[in-house]
Amino acid sequence: MRQISLMLLLLCFSFGFTQNQPSSFSLQEAIDYALENNRQAKNAGRDIDAAKKQKWETIATGLPQIDGQISYVNNIEQQFPGIDFNGDGLVDIGAKQSLTPSVRLNQLLFDGSYLVGLQSAKVFLEISKNAKIKTDLEVRKVVINAYGNVLLAEESVQILQRNIDVLKKNLNEITKIYENGLDEEESVEQLQITLTSVKSSLNNTERLKNIAYQMLNISLGLDLNNQTVLSDTLETLAIINMQLGLLESSNDVENTIDYKIADNNKVSKELLVKLEQSRALPTVSGFVTASYIGNNDKFRFLNNTQAWAGTAAFGFNIDIPIFGSGLKSARTQRAKIDLEKAEDDLIETEQNLKLQIASAKSNFKFAVEDYENKKKNLALAERIESKNQTKFFEGIASSFELRQAQTQLYAAQQELLQAMLDVINSKADLETVLNTTINN
Repeated sequence: MRQISLMLLLLCFSFGFTQNQPSSFSLQEAIDYALENNRQAKNAGRDIDAAKKQKWETIATGLPQIDGQISYVNNIEQQFPGIDFNGDGLVDIGAKQSLTPSVRLNQLLFDGSYLVGLQSAKVFLEISKNAKIKTDLEVRKVVINAYGNVLLAEESVQILQRNIDVLKKNLNEITKIYENGLDEEESVEQLQITLTSVKSSLNNTERLKNIAYQMLNISLGLDLNNQTVLSDTLETLAIINMQLGLLESSNDVENTIDYKIADNNKVSKELLVKLEQSRALPTVSGFVTASYIGNNDKFRFLNNTQAWAGTAAFGFNIDIPIFGSGLKSARTQRAKIDLEKAEDDLIETEQNLKLQIASAKSNFKFAVEDYENKKKNLALAERIESKNQTKFFEGIASSFELRQAQTQLYAAQQELLQAMLDVINSKADLETVLNTTINN
């Protein structure tokens, strides 16, 4: 009975564990899952945590620091015997052994580099947060592309399988006609060539489908060979993403994450200039120290009879830079040069972002227009192929003309699927460059 209960418990645990990992994803569910589980996204989150710790590390250097120390000395060979100044039988100085416990408090009072360091820690944290946003945007785009590639492969496999079924039926019919002496052998051979070509495309697409699933699993943070199922269709996503409202969005690049990162770089270079300039200022620190000194010819420091001499002191340290042979000046000038480069990089980033936004909008608009054209082309290709097939079996059209019509149809099918994917991907590119994450 106990064994049965244990087995039921293990089954329930196993079932509960598998429920935590979804096996079916819509596109938005895949994006949400990846933002939590993608390895790059998780590491970007860890960078933020590390930046917070570094910020506190910088703050802590300016707060009171307390250190303790215990010094023990055993004079194996004494130069002179111990002296008892008080006549109480206890050695006051020159004993064979001595123990000195002490404690010291240090406090930084003024340091220009510390003040700059506080500002730098804040900027570094902001840089980490912006890097996280950038990473999430890239992860989102990668998931969209990978999700679309899987759907493209799935749709291609289905279309190719349907084409093969039609070709096999046609080949069977034309073979019977040929065997009855009513058609030429070339007609059979033309269909065989077409069928072989389509089968080869199907085999290749099946392999590409497996790779596409693996790429999607990696982007989601799943095991490479996880059995992932997609609930959206390529056509549905294409239709949803054809809304052109995003084309009217502002071209203000200052709100984009790439501009913010470039601006962070400029601010960090400004702080480096301040840091080098602050090194010319004096550094002031204070300290308080207290200690006890115990002397004895034998190790009896833990006895109640051990005499201890206490001492305490406080003071200040002032470090004043006087002459450095131009070292500080050279460092400051180098920091200013780096700042000038960062300012130019910011301007360059601004110009490139404007160009990227214009290009992304143009690509998205073209993708939508191209989808509409490819949809019409497929309808025409289907009608042409159907007419040629009818003519072929009626003996009006040649097998070569039928093969041309079939090839044209197959190309139109793939072009429409690719156009759907281009709509989805171009929309994702535009949203990424605009730092926009609209839930579709």
